[in-house]
Amino acid sequence: MQAINNNLTFTDFHEKTAVITGGAGVLCSQMSRTLSELGANVVILDVKPDPAKALAIEINNAGGHAIGLACNVLEITELNDISQQILDTYGKIDILINGAGGNSPRASTGADAAFFDLPADALRWVVDLNLMGTILPSQVFGRAMATQQNGNIINISSMNAIRPLTRIPGYSAAKAAVSNFTMWLAVHMAQEYSPMIRVNAIAPGFFLTEQNRYLLTDKESGELTDRGKTILAHTPMNRFGTPDDLLGTLLWLLSPASAFVTGLVVPVDGGYSAFGGV
Repeated sequence: MQAINNNLTFTDFHEKTAVITGGAGVLCSQMSRTLSELGANVVILDVKPDPAKALAIEINNAGGHAIGLACNVLEITELNDISQQILDTYGKIDILINGAGGNSPRASTGADAAFFDLPADALRWVVDLNLMGTILPSQVFGRAMATQQNGNIINISSMNAIRPLTRIPGYSAAKAAVSNFTMWLAVHMAQEYSPMIRVNAIAPGFFLTEQNRYLLTDKESGELTDRGKTILAHTPMNRFGTPDDLLGTLLWLLSPASAFVTGLVVPVDGGYSAFGGV
């Protein structure tokens, strides 16, 4: 039997600089904490500056190294300025996690909102936030990786990209585009710049976040809504995910253990995407 390669390091991110958009959100904040605990310098970018700065303070007080910055991922000038600030501070950008995204109630169908009447500006906002909010940071921070000939980009796709949910057409379409863009960018970076630049995505299943908590659970009673019950009925593991459930996949994709993996979209969904309903 061949010996395990002792050079594979799953958990050492010392000397690495990680940029995380949407970094103060429920899922990405845990990624920020974990990468810091494993030695990385973490740059937390969020459209809401106060949570980003508060998380950075929490991480620094725990002995880590983090900065929290306000950032609109749809503003290329902001992204360029932040990239230069990071390079001036840390000298390089090793990891980009594109976690910024979300939906709008105005872009969702319902009893009082027919698909035919959804406002174009609301749909465009959702598509821009999720798709362009992934492409633009990849352009800006990916440029530094191209110069370095090394780097790792992780996009956050969604179960909606694989099996679209009812009511949220713009979000589902945008996340499907994120998965497609992940594959495109993986090929482009490897062929045009360096095979040491890898691009993959995680497609979370159903997690209780601030965005969907009251779609899945009743605000008053805490009981599951009909939508929440349907989702669990189609999730073989019969529970919602927690932020910690994403960490093993994230660390694998960022580590040398996945050195020959690029262009992959990994579902982390408790079996939802595998279940046919019967």
